[in-house]
Amino acid sequence: MTAIPAVQPTGAHRGRRAANRRSGPPEDAPRWERPALAAVLVVATVLYSWGIGHAALHPFYGAAIRSMAESWRAFFFGGLDASGSISIDKLPGAFWPDAVSVWLFGPHTWAAAFPQVVEGVLTVWLLHRIVRAWAGPFAALIAALTLTLTPVTVALNRATIPDTALTLLLVAAAGALQKAVRTERLLPLITCGIWVGLAFQAKMLQAWLVLPVFAAVYQLAAPGTRLKRALRVLLAGAVALVVSCSWVLIAWATPAASRPYLDGTSDNDPFALVFGYNGLSRFSSDSTAFGAVAGTAASRTTGNTGWDMLINHTVGPQIAWFLPLAVLAVVLGTVWRAGQPRTDLPRAGFVMWGGWLAVHALVFSVSNGNHAYYTAVIAPALAALAGGGLALFRSEYEAKHGPELTAHDEPEPDARGRRHLALPVAIVLTAAWALVLDWPTRFVSWLLPVAVMLALCGVVGLCSRGPRTSPRLIAAALAAGIAATLVVPAGWAFSGLNPLYAGAATSPMAGPVGKSYYEHPRHAPRRRGIGRPNARDTVLLDYLTTHRHGEKYLLATQAAYTAEPLLRATSEPILVMGGFTGSTPFPTAQQLGNLVAAHQLRYALLTTQRPTTPATTWVKSHCTRVRPTAYSQTNSSFALYDCNPQR
Repeated sequence: MTAIPAVQPTGAHRGRRAANRRSGPPEDAPRWERPALAAVLVVATVLYSWGIGHAALHPFYGAAIRSMAESWRAFFFGGLDASGSISIDKLPGAFWPDAVSVWLFGPHTWAAAFPQVVEGVLTVWLLHRIVRAWAGPFAALIAALTLTLTPVTVALNRATIPDTALTLLLVAAAGALQKAVRTERLLPLITCGIWVGLAFQAKMLQAWLVLPVFAAVYQLAAPGTRLKRALRVLLAGAVALVVSCSWVLIAWATPAASRPYLDGTSDNDPFALVFGYNGLSRFSSDSTAFGAVAGTAASRTTGNTGWDMLINHTVGPQIAWFLPLAVLAVVLGTVWRAGQPRTDLPRAGFVMWGGWLAVHALVFSVSNGNHAYYTAVIAPALAALAGGGLALFRSEYEAKHGPELTAHDEPEPDARGRRHLALPVAIVLTAAWALVLDWPTRFVSWLLPVAVMLALCGVVGLCSRGPRTSPRLIAAALAAGIAATLVVPAGWAFSGLNPLYAGAATSPMAGPVGKSYYEHPRHAPRRRGIGRPNARDTVLLDYLTTHRHGEKYLLATQAAYTAEPLLRATSEPILVMGGFTGSTPFPTAQQLGNLVAAHQLRYALLTTQRPTTPATTWVKSHCTRVRPTAYSQTNSSFALYDCNPQR
């Protein structure tokens, strides 16, 4: 089997286009392909959906999803409460599927998490299709299995965080680009720009990181003249820009009174939300860059930054299991095909996925800090390179030894040198790297001897091949070697089936570094999802409902931290003063006073765990504190105020 087929140059333009229109490698689909893919998708579905009824919903985004399912205003603009008074601090696109699911199936935790599971499984399936068209069914199966068993992917696909949608949409964009390069058609390139623009709606500027890579790949490998390729790249880039900025322009053109105040901004400007709060403030010392609210760049406190960010003891076990193999694949995949025509598709694939990996690694290393789950976006690149690399190394191995050799034949010398050794070297390197990543925690130490034995069996079997060696024995050796590369990350991935290692709600990670609880699961507090308030919040909600007399808002809270459990429990409008961290200048003291005077607001819940603002100062000076026993409050960090005690 030739896993990475070369592109044969043709003498005529028509012949070249006909060859390029082929959907993938010329080989027929092997009998094992569909059952194997089905098995991988089943494993992915089980891993991603296990315990979905108790999924780790992000408190902030989970509250917004419940609210977005209640009204069109909150849905379109990403309102944090059902009235849409203030938005979340991200674009709402990634949460639209979650809100639709809650609207369809009701306010249940599983309904909010279900779209994430679907997005994760779709990403695995789509990556398989893309890699198959590039490098064949063997590479596609390895890529799909590698992505499925990436620990951070397993943890993230059960959460309500935008990176799952971002990853799916960017993989779709990569597939469209690959088709554009292969067919010389304009429509796939335009489609690529649309997918990138939609990915922007999920995670904003991070979606644009792949654009330089995609542009370079098309310019370097697509058919046509240099000017034609450049003009097409510019057109696709313009499409990506228009689709990316569509929501921002709509929000900018909408009168401020007709939409929520945009969280994270000091001037209610959507461009400040995207390019300041979620952009420049994360790459500079100025936390107020471009209108961002000071001190609200949450990623500053994670500590995951620098050149070693992908391999530190926290992030490494989540994503980096196949990093050495991916680097080896990029280097050898481009060097070995240096003599091929400019339009060589296999080489273009290595450049595309390698560029995807390199750009993200560079940006992560220079940003102000990153959550470990940010790295999920590079999982498809690592998986594709692992599959494509092993397929390439396998083809070189078979070219050297020749699967068609009989017991009476001897392999003929060729000009490939020692390329056939790349396959056993890759197996040993990947298995050894797994030992390095797991060693600090020894989380799955019982699997380390298994990985070593499988690697030894695979390498010895591959290196001892001779004229009398059974092909089945070689196939078994290859399977053992591949299993050696997968067994340790699989141990981390499957740990997510245990609630103890299912990942925290605010920063989902697998294994001990992402441990949700510190004791046995039976000692762990129950996760509170949508529609399931705890006893304390239930009493508070009952008190507020009983004493409500037609006010628009059930109450006002100081920051989202105070409002989150109430917003997940009820669809009633809640005025979240200060947004995510409490520092966003909304509402002003005058706006708050006007709401109280107009009998649209009566109660305010303040906390000592967030900064004081003019609005909270107004509450303390104009409202009366309610006795904690009246609403069964025992936490001294919270205080309920009644701004109309005469009622």
